[in-house]
Amino acid sequence: MIKGHVAVVTGAGSGLGAATARHLAALGAKVACIDLSESAAAAVAGEIGGLAIGADVSSEVEVGAAFARIVDELGTPRIAVSCAGIGTAARILPRDGSLSIGPFDRTLRVNLLGTYTVMSFAARAMAAAEPLDADGARGVIINTASVAFEDGQVGQSAYSASKGGVVSMTLPAARELSRFGIRVMAIAPGLFETSMSEGLPDEVRAEILKSVPFPSRMGEPKEYARLVQAIVENPMLNGSVIRLDASARMPIK
Repeated sequence: MIKGHVAVVTGAGSGLGAATARHLAALGAKVACIDLSESAAAAVAGEIGGLAIGADVSSEVEVGAAFARIVDELGTPRIAVSCAGIGTAARILPRDGSLSIGPFDRTLRVNLLGTYTVMSFAARAMAAAEPLDADGARGVIINTASVAFEDGQVGQSAYSASKGGVVSMTLPAARELSRFGIRVMAIAPGLFETSMSEGLPDEVRAEILKSVPFPSRMGEPKEYARLVQAIVENPMLNGSVIRLDASARMPIK
């Protein structure tokens, strides 16, 4: 279900998304790379012979235009992987007495609404396509959560809430879309080598890695991409969330 089929990857300009786009392309997929930065999307798409599209996933108009272009230029997507997201660190009550309602709203719009919007357009396109096999499969949607949905640290209320929302909609979405032969899964990565983590001070990184039993290191984006492949290729994976975290449980601080 990968070779020769169309895959859409958001957040494809860097990190988990870029690794996923490259991996799916290497397996023979025609990949549409969506990123807020069109130049970043173009850099990855240029490597893999894919289609680059600049779009804000929290914008219904921009995502709709992106999918219209994908269907027109590549064909109906059968795989959609949402990796676009932002990491927000903001306390509910900062020491200066200010509030963090604005960052909370922005985080949910990108991470949760953005994921829902991409899933909606992907599902509509897939549902209109012909089945691919005797089971009636038409496609698979993979959303990115985070271990923070269970192990949120201080200052991660917004981020944890957004990723918890992604987790919570996985099963109902899978049940609803099952009549169209569309599977929905979520991956909850632990600490990975991405743009979100590269700015961590060495002492913070070392402290966090103490809670990662084995392998006691940062995850590599290609390991996320390999899990995407496994989900796409295994039709019995549906409606679940997989923690990809080396059995880590994040500390409080």
